[in-house]
Amino acid sequence: MALAAATSALAQPDVRRPEPFLAATPRTGAVVLRDRPGGRVLATLGSRTEFGSPETVGVARVRGSWLAVISTRLPNGVVGWVPRSEMSLRPVDWSVRVSLSSRTLVVLRGARVVRRAVVGIGAAGSPTPPGRYVVTDHIDPGAQRSVYGCCILALSGHQPHPPAGWDRSRDWRLAIHGGATGAVSAGCIHADETTLRLLMRQTPLGTPVTISP
Repeated sequence: MALAAATSALAQPDVRRPEPFLAATPRTGAVVLRDRPGGRVLATLGSRTEFGSPETVGVARVRGSWLAVISTRLPNGVVGWVPRSEMSLRPVDWSVRVSLSSRTLVVLRGARVVRRAVVGIGAAGSPTPPGRYVVTDHIDPGAQRSVYGCCILALSGHQPHPPAGWDRSRDWRLAIHGGATGAVSAGCIHADETTLRLLMRQTPLGTPVTISP
């Protein structure tokens, strides 16, 4: 599996949601992601993720009949454009906000805070990259529970700075999973079991996860 292994009152995650969020899945077969509406091909979406879940992306922008989507098939911060007609859309009421400076995670349903937790973040040599991501998979770690805890929520983001000694040619995916708090991880977010089980139970694929500095 390509996954990396006290709250400040002055630096809380921003819990405002200025507009509803949309998740999208391909209607049929392969869907091409382009660098602009009708532009150059960047990548192709299939029907399933590498972990076997239905391929789900987040809608970052809408421009006429085109959607700009957040996908693990693209680098962090890059969106791909797809025709709206090729995607099935659904609203997502849940969202997750992480503040790296305060090491806190906030789970929201609409504008209501459901849970707030202290989390672990990337160590100095493998920092968690800020950005706007979505949940792509809910994974039971099975025999790797001693490493990842009860649950793994794979994210669309990538770790461009894995720890020293790791194979930098591999695609190290970001995730939310179990582990110690503090600046200790390989880039993933470490959450407690209660928070993880809430996220696994309530947040659908395509849930937006915003990680701020």
